[in-house]
Amino acid sequence: MKISDILKKKKLLVSFETFPPKPSADESTYKSIVDATLELSSLNPDFMSVTYGAGGGTSSNTVDIAAKINNEGSVPALAHLTCISSTREQVAIAVQKLKESGIKNILALRGDIPQNSDFIPPNHYKYAYDLIKELKETTDFCIGAACNPEGHPESTNKDVDLDNLKKKADLGCSFLTTQMFFDNNMLYNFLYRAQLKGITQPVFAGIMPVTNAAQIKRMMALSNAFMPRELLHLIEKFGSSNEAMKQAGIDYATHQIIDLISNDVRGIHIYTMNKPDVARSIMNNISSIVSSQNDSTE
Repeated sequence: MKISDILKKKKLLVSFETFPPKPSADESTYKSIVDATLELSSLNPDFMSVTYGAGGGTSSNTVDIAAKINNEGSVPALAHLTCISSTREQVAIAVQKLKESGIKNILALRGDIPQNSDFIPPNHYKYAYDLIKELKETTDFCIGAACNPEGHPESTNKDVDLDNLKKKADLGCSFLTTQMFFDNNMLYNFLYRAQLKGITQPVFAGIMPVTNAAQIKRMMALSNAFMPRELLHLIEKFGSSNEAMKQAGIDYATHQIIDLISNDVRGIHIYTMNKPDVARSIMNNISSIVSSQNDSTE
């Protein structure tokens, strides 16, 4: 099913993000990731997205895992597709594989620019909106795009970032998914500015449960997300205990989500890190709240 069709039926959607095995993964690792993915699908999210490695490094496994979600998990799959490090021909092959596997949804992304420019082929899509334009003209996929509530790290400023997002919106993407953020005010400010720009697509708020101190250090190195004092205090107080940090991180994410729902955000997108137990705890915490929103539309 297309995500655009689900959006027509439900007031609030909850979705998960997973990552596929690396090409070098052994059989045991591959199986454990498949098992975790199918366990996540049993929690009945509205859809599940599957990431795409740098330079298409996990492209074949992305298709495979997305197909398993669709067919074995009976959950609509959203396949990520990056373009900066792939030729147009490589992107076309990936799109054909997704089509043959019954995938109906693509999240069109530029991807991270490799430090070694030799990995960028001459005949590539330079920006995500180039890829969106091609997909809209030549395929029937439901297309989503990414956005950053705090501004893309490479943008000159937030206005320039919104101008680039408007290009993707005007090309006809059906929804937007945010990068992780930890302060809901960052999202509300972004939504207000996006609305002023005429960007009207439904937005899925990307929530990353912080479940261990090492994880937050990696995220702070890779992301420009603002860390609220409350979250930093939790990490300082409970970071030395894996179980305590896990419980505190789930609680923080839950409160973020409840506040977002109370402010009428259309979708919650949980970055699960392939951890069914974390996703299950959050879903248990919000199940009645989610049901109350969608029951009111029936």
